[in-house]
Amino acid sequence: MLLAKNISFQYPSGPSFQFPTITCGKNEKLLILGESGKGKTTLLHLLAGLLQPTSGEIIINEQNTSTMSGAALDKFRGKNIGIIFQTAHFVEALNIEDNLIMPQYLTGLKQDRNKAKELLTRLNIADKGKKRPSQLSVGEAQRAAIARAVINNPPVILADEPTSALDDKNAAEVIRLLEEQANATGAALIIVTHDQRLKDHFANQITL
Repeated sequence: MLLAKNISFQYPSGPSFQFPTITCGKNEKLLILGESGKGKTTLLHLLAGLLQPTSGEIIINEQNTSTMSGAALDKFRGKNIGIIFQTAHFVEALNIEDNLIMPQYLTGLKQDRNKAKELLTRLNIADKGKKRPSQLSVGEAQRAAIARAVINNPPVILADEPTSALDDKNAAEVIRLLEEQANATGAALIIVTHDQRLKDHFANQITL
């Protein structure tokens, strides 16, 4: 499902990183731990195709994304990778339901409003669909971000520090929801974090 090997990255006039081999197959979960400055977010952005590696290759669904660029990469990412950022980024002018179906529109898929409503219901925020992003709490926004990331049933789900701003109760709930959504579609789930609370949740771990 996902294989990253011999990956390195150099920021212009900035730090460089060399990452270990990473594999995560269908229905598998991987936790990548590391303190600030270890390149966790850089790695996630590389896996997501938001950055291109200086060397090495990233294979997702038998496609080498490290050689793709432009519209082809955008379309591939939209259909194959669900990304949950540390801070949820929504279009404020749109309500939550419209934000959820945007990935379908951007990837040329049929816009399925019923599926958006179903996901919001499953994540216990069915009453927030017509709300603006600014009207949601941090926890509600994180749930909505999960719904948006999985609406296209991507085979790979990537989450960047999904619990860092949450208390213990909400952190545990977000991890449970991520696992449930990954299990529902058989997706590979990769979480990068410095949150030590997650160590006991995942048997498969890498420390940067």
